[in-house]
Amino acid sequence: MTQRSFNDNCCYYSPTSSKRSEDNGMKLLATALFAVAFGILLGLSFPSLWIAKASLPQNILHSFAISHRHSDIATPSKAIDISISKACIWVPSNPRGAERLPPGIIASESDLYLRRLWGNPEEDLKNKPRYLATFTVGYKQRYNIDACVKKFSENFTIVLFHYDGKTSEWNDEFEWSKNAIHISVLKQTKWWYAKRFLHPDIVARYEYIFIWDEDLGVEHFDAEEYIHMVKKHGLEISQPGLDPERGFTWQITKRREHTEVHKETDEKLEWCSNPPRPPCAAFVEIMAPVFSRKAWRCVWHLIQNDLVHGWGLDFALRRCVEEPAYEKIGIVDSQWIVHQFIPSLGSQGKAEEGKSAWQVVRDRCNMEWKMFESRVDKAEKDYFKSLQVQSPSNSTTLQ
Repeated sequence: MTQRSFNDNCCYYSPTSSKRSEDNGMKLLATALFAVAFGILLGLSFPSLWIAKASLPQNILHSFAISHRHSDIATPSKAIDISISKACIWVPSNPRGAERLPPGIIASESDLYLRRLWGNPEEDLKNKPRYLATFTVGYKQRYNIDACVKKFSENFTIVLFHYDGKTSEWNDEFEWSKNAIHISVLKQTKWWYAKRFLHPDIVARYEYIFIWDEDLGVEHFDAEEYIHMVKKHGLEISQPGLDPERGFTWQITKRREHTEVHKETDEKLEWCSNPPRPPCAAFVEIMAPVFSRKAWRCVWHLIQNDLVHGWGLDFALRRCVEEPAYEKIGIVDSQWIVHQFIPSLGSQGKAEEGKSAWQVVRDRCNMEWKMFESRVDKAEKDYFKSLQVQSPSNSTTLQ
C-alpha cells in the first residue's frame, strides 16, 4: 500500500505518483520550450501571423480552452497536485487545532446566555447580561444567597456552583433560580469550579466577574452602583469593604467611612514596603473578589489546577494588572458587605488522625498556600535565569 505524506500546503500526495509527475513534468517542460522557440522563429519569419492571432475572437479562444479541459488528453499529475494544494486551508494564526478552518467560521469565544430550542437563533436573546456573578453554595445557605442574588440586576448572569449536590430544591423555593445556571459537583471549592467552568474564552462577553463565597451579608450593597465605582476609579481587581464591626482578617479590607475607594493601608511594618505591596496595597481577599475581563484572563492562568482552596492567590493577584498595581487594585468602601464567617465548606472534609473535618480542611489550606508560594517563586526565578538576568525581589510571601 502506498504511504501518503503531508506536504507544506496541507494536502496529501503519493511519493510514487509524485515521481511520475516530476518525469512527466520534465517532458512537458522540454516540449513547451521547443514550442516557444519554434513559435518565436515562426513569428519572426511571418509577422502577419501575430496580427491574425491577436485578432482572433475571444469566444474562439474560450471554446478551445473548454474543449481542451474536456478532452481525453491525459493531464500531468503534477498539475493536479498543484490545483488541489490551492484548495486547502491552513491558517497558523487560527486557535490551536483549528488551523484547517477558514477564519470567518471560527467561534473562539462563548458565553453563558440561555437559549431556546426553537425559532430563529438571532432572536433568542431579549437581554444580554454584561456582568457575571458566581456563588459557591450549599442548600443550608439558600436564604443568604437569595438575599445576595436580589442585589444583582438583570445585567448579571447568575451561576451557582453546588458543593452539596442539591440543585432542583432551589427552583422549588426561588423564582430567580429557574433562570440561573446550576453546576453541581460534590465537595468542591469555588476555585476548583472557576478553573474548570470559567475559562476566559467562555466568559469573554462579561465585563466584570464576581466570584463570591456564600457567607456574605449584602444589606449595604448594590451591584450596579458597585460597578459604577469600579469603573470610575479604574479598578481591574477589587472587592467590597468589610464591616469593621463584624470582623476582618486584613486591615486593607476594612471599610472606611466617608470615602468611595481606598487602595492602601497601614499594616505591620515588616509587611509593607516601598513601592506598596500586599497586604498593604494591591491586595484583595479571595472571599469576594471582582475581576475585570482583562484581569480575569490572567488570573485564570494563575490558578493552579490542583490547589483548590486558592490560599496565597490574593498575594499574587497584583501580577495580573499593569504597574503600578496598587493603582489598579482596591477596596470599594461605598458598597460594603459583612463577612459572616460560616465555615460550611469545612464540614465537607473527612475527619482523620484524630482531627475534625474542619481542621483537616484548614490544614490543606495552609499546605496549599506554601505550595503556591513555592511554585510562583520558582517559576519567576527559572524565567529570569533563562534570560540570564538577575531575578528581582517580587515574592508573593509576606516580607
